[in-house]
Amino acid sequence: MAAPPVRWGVLGPGGIAETFAGAVRRHTRGQLVAVGSRSQERADRFAAAWDVDRAHGSYEALVSDPRVEVVYVASPHSEHLAHALLAIAAGKHVLVEKAFMRNAGEAQQVVAAARAAGVFCMEAMWTRFLPHVAAMREVIGRGEIGELVGVIADHGQNMRHHPPTHRLHAPVLAGGAVLDLGVYPIAFAHDLFGRPDRIHALGSLTETGVDGQVSIALGYGDGRQGSLHTTLWARTATTAVVFGSAGRIEVATDFYRPTSFTVVPDDGAPWRHEGHVADGLQFEAAEVARCVAEGRHESPRMTWQDTLDVMATMDEVRRQVGVRYPGE
Repeated sequence: MAAPPVRWGVLGPGGIAETFAGAVRRHTRGQLVAVGSRSQERADRFAAAWDVDRAHGSYEALVSDPRVEVVYVASPHSEHLAHALLAIAAGKHVLVEKAFMRNAGEAQQVVAAARAAGVFCMEAMWTRFLPHVAAMREVIGRGEIGELVGVIADHGQNMRHHPPTHRLHAPVLAGGAVLDLGVYPIAFAHDLFGRPDRIHALGSLTETGVDGQVSIALGYGDGRQGSLHTTLWARTATTAVVFGSAGRIEVATDFYRPTSFTVVPDDGAPWRHEGHVADGLQFEAAEVARCVAEGRHESPRMTWQDTLDVMATMDEVRRQVGVRYPGE
């Protein structure tokens, strides 16, 4: 609530947009001033549900709306490039759902466009802005678990009930576990350790040819390692453990949502940090509002290079498991 107000336009009124709208309405001073969809009916329904002033039946009309300051791009991964570029060309700031793009090449195009247009652009990796993650980084910064040694994290959801035509299974919509679910543990590891020197991935594909389950090993020149896992075929623990030379941090389920963690020192009593808060997407929305008010083009907490590095890791993972999307 301390962040400045900003006027949002929602591009793509799907499930994640509903969650975002609720968080913005309940926890920020931001306004939802417009929504855009290829279907006027869908736009009207979203506008009625969230008290949005204007409902546009095209994305072009949304980004041209003079009231909109920031466009929240919540369309499928396959459409992020076109929709982000459309908003940037209209002079709008953009917050683009993760995974940011299908691949690093597309991400570079959007970053270059944002830089040239002088607008703010950020990937909506909401985990990076959550209170428990900020508290965890403070614990690490104080040296309470010593020098970092490694991280283990997983994210699996049972999506077997979805038909082969669902976006999660459709190559044309950039489906698969890595871009939708695996992006969380990968981005979490990047946040702590940076871009890895070595990547080894073992994957199993769905009948439609996207990644259904992937195990990922990350290696760093100084000996640190990451062990990550993602799957569309089972609901996993969705926890994370960060371990160091003097102890570890156990992040409770779901590690990527507002949650708690326990610090377990090698010498001393364990203690718990309670980080549960309602919703969660309000923190990334507040970051956008602050950065826009300050005239920034990128967030110091989620930089363009951060996004490019994560995309490059996911590109290599997909290459190793044999997933290539149409048009890449």
